[in-house]
Amino acid sequence: MRDYIMSDVSTTQRLALTDLEAKMKFQGTVTRVELFGVFVDIGAERDGLVHVSQVGQSQTGRLTDLLEEGSEVTVWVQSVELDQGRISLTMIEPPERTIDELKSDQIVTGTVTKLAPYGAFVDIGVGRDGLIHISEMSDGHIERPSEVAAVGAEIEVRVVKVDRRRQRIELSLLGIPGEDEQMPAGEEEAEPLTAMELAWRDAMEREGMSLQVPIRRKGRRRGKAEIRRQQASIIARTLKAQE
Repeated sequence: MRDYIMSDVSTTQRLALTDLEAKMKFQGTVTRVELFGVFVDIGAERDGLVHVSQVGQSQTGRLTDLLEEGSEVTVWVQSVELDQGRISLTMIEPPERTIDELKSDQIVTGTVTKLAPYGAFVDIGVGRDGLIHISEMSDGHIERPSEVAAVGAEIEVRVVKVDRRRQRIELSLLGIPGEDEQMPAGEEEAEPLTAMELAWRDAMEREGMSLQVPIRRKGRRRGKAEIRRQQASIIARTLKAQE
């Protein structure tokens, strides 16, 4: 969305209220400072109001201690009431998307902000973190979320459910289309074998036998329980082949 500055709009061609949309960014000029907020000229047919709660700075005194008439400020449109002719502005940069814009099964990118025994919290840019429950972190069983995620990691997640009334977002690492699912048939890329699998394969080849190791698609994380199941399966097949 385009950013506006006062020089973009002439005094005879000011923006109509119907031209304004939420999240529009403006460089405006403070025209009046009151106890409840500041009025800002953004080049529209009337000034917008930044409520005191939307100034975005620690309130250590009156607004007049922070701003004065003629101050140049950066603001974003919060809402426009056409029937009342009011423009609500904010000096706090709005999130990339809002919780109201989220939809079930939507794939978004976020950053892990916190790990808990029951899951991981992820910032997906809506002003409130979503939760990936531990049961939604792996196809197999995992003991701790740290086996799959790390604080600060950027990951793709799928939106499972949005409770707008409680402002809760449920996310998942499962059911996300990966690059491997988009590969043409016959061009599937496998992960490198583990050291255990390589050792068993070499041992079997020396005995003149072949050990078939299932292909694991690249990009999928495996929990420790899954790794143990795969290793147990390899051992069982090896013993059976030597009978």
